[in-house]
Amino acid sequence: MKITILGTAYPLRGGIAHYNALLADALQGRHHKVNTITFKRQYPAFLFPGKTQQETGEMVHVPPAPQRVDSINPLNWLSVGRMIRKERPDLLIFKYWLPFFGPCFGTIARVARGNGHTKVLFICDNVLPHEHRPGDKLFTRYAFGAGDYFVVQSAAVERDLLTILPGAKYRYAPHPVYTLFGQPVEKHDARRQLGITDERVLLFFGYVRRYKGLHVLLPAIKEVRKTLPVRLLVVGEFYTDQAEYRKQIEDLGLQDCVTVHADYVPNERVGAFFSAADVVVLPYVSATQSGITQIAYNFNKPVIASNVGGLAEVVKHGRTGIIVPPDQPHALAEAILEYYHRDCESTMTPAVASEKHLYSWEHFVDAIESLCSSNANDA
Repeated sequence: MKITILGTAYPLRGGIAHYNALLADALQGRHHKVNTITFKRQYPAFLFPGKTQQETGEMVHVPPAPQRVDSINPLNWLSVGRMIRKERPDLLIFKYWLPFFGPCFGTIARVARGNGHTKVLFICDNVLPHEHRPGDKLFTRYAFGAGDYFVVQSAAVERDLLTILPGAKYRYAPHPVYTLFGQPVEKHDARRQLGITDERVLLFFGYVRRYKGLHVLLPAIKEVRKTLPVRLLVVGEFYTDQAEYRKQIEDLGLQDCVTVHADYVPNERVGAFFSAADVVVLPYVSATQSGITQIAYNFNKPVIASNVGGLAEVVKHGRTGIIVPPDQPHALAEAILEYYHRDCESTMTPAVASEKHLYSWEHFVDAIESLCSSNANDA
């Protein structure tokens, strides 16, 4: 097939850009002809909580995508749609994670489909966002009304899709593993690289937002410290008030055992943080799925996660990690203590290494190809 991917892509940064690069590579590996288009303006500056939207790390073997899409300019949507309509790809793929993009994606898709040839696929990270806003359902219905096919990556997203669009033609395919951050390195080497001397190290990784539950993890760490000395690495840019968390760390007396790296991590440094950790902790208050789990699995790291959204579909309780009730610091503390007291790392690490093949890009592309050649749902 001739395929166009439209969405966040290098030279823009972040998990969606990484995902789209890996997706393009996997599709090209099946001999599809793939073209990627990205944003020249992804968010207005006043709506973007981070420091920059540009990638600062290395993206080896990933060429910059043409920056053509303006997310807030309807005239640009029409222009991009006409360009795609003229190029006549067999398939136009959007990665959908935020209703903010619904009007942009929906308009481009409608114009592009005007050639009577191009089909539209939405890969759904979220159907409805973690932090709800007025217009979410309206914008999503508008976008999805221009879709021919949908891929969902968790049962929670599947339910949301069928609520918005009951007759959707879709496939369920788990979020694939992020493989572009390199291979695991020895734990002691990674810790030496990061200057870590602690015996027990936990990792909270990714953009810090309220729904990700760092405010739940911090009191859990205080409780764990009554029994075991541990170090928590909080690694990622804050998309909320960092001072609130700094104060919580101080109020709980955790200054000596919580290390905060409050910046976006360049691609070439991601592996060191994951390789240095014993376990990755996802104390989410709400979620659909998390790409952090798929980074952890790339580095053969077990995960302790809240039982929200689709996290328990990927983190197999007792095998590749531990699932805990959300928003309960005591339960989270008990899970961390269990992980160390039962030496779960020794059994869960090899289980992750053997389990992660289920989340390959090959399986994901199988789902796309099957969906586009079929007239029936896999519900």
